[in-house]
Amino acid sequence: MEFQTMMQELEALGKERTKKIYMGNGAVEPVFGVTTGSMKPYRKQIRIDQQLAEQLYASGNYDAMYFAGVIADPNAMTEEDYDRWIDGAYFYMISDYVVAVTLAESDIAQQVSDKWIASGHELKMSAGWSCYCWLLGNRKDEYFEAQKIQGMLEKVKKEIHHAPPRTQASMNNFVMTVGVSFKPLHEEALKIAHEIGPVEMQREGKKPGILHAALEIEKQIEKDRIGFKRKHVRC
Repeated sequence: MEFQTMMQELEALGKERTKKIYMGNGAVEPVFGVTTGSMKPYRKQIRIDQQLAEQLYASGNYDAMYFAGVIADPNAMTEEDYDRWIDGAYFYMISDYVVAVTLAESDIAQQVSDKWIASGHELKMSAGWSCYCWLLGNRKDEYFEAQKIQGMLEKVKKEIHHAPPRTQASMNNFVMTVGVSFKPLHEEALKIAHEIGPVEMQREGKKPGILHAALEIEKQIEKDRIGFKRKHVRC
């Protein structure tokens, strides 16, 4: 499908109510307001098209950028490509749910995420921690080095209360994901989550959000969901 045709299709799917929700979370114009569910037929039709994905992402339109992640070829993208995408991610719904998700299906996911986590840039750090969440929730435990994940848990414990808001949210999700989806460190993640305690995340124009990984892990214990893995990362 050609770029202009795809943009027209997305625009036709837009809903004002959905657009307001996206903009309330940080999206800026241009935004159509397309629900992720309504994109699925186009995902089945197009499958993978890296050239179109690049055109859509470069448009700056939030809905087009999201769909770019859906049809991108993760292993066709280089580290430089991912750096370019994260540089274009202007708010967390792009950094964490487009770029990080796409990266999580690539073979270079950990090395790129490690670099972003060390960057000191809020959305890069957020995307790096989020990518590990997607990885841990999908790939077998044997894929990861337990010692490395242990070190990352310790890093979160040390830094989360002083991290930027979006990074705090992704760090909290990381501890929760380790506790739920990475059995070798389930007990350790729960212990560290309790040591971290509640995290107050400041949100512009909204009341602070209270994050508490331990409570979320315990909810999943009650539901007998420890060890949960999703079949797919992208929709």
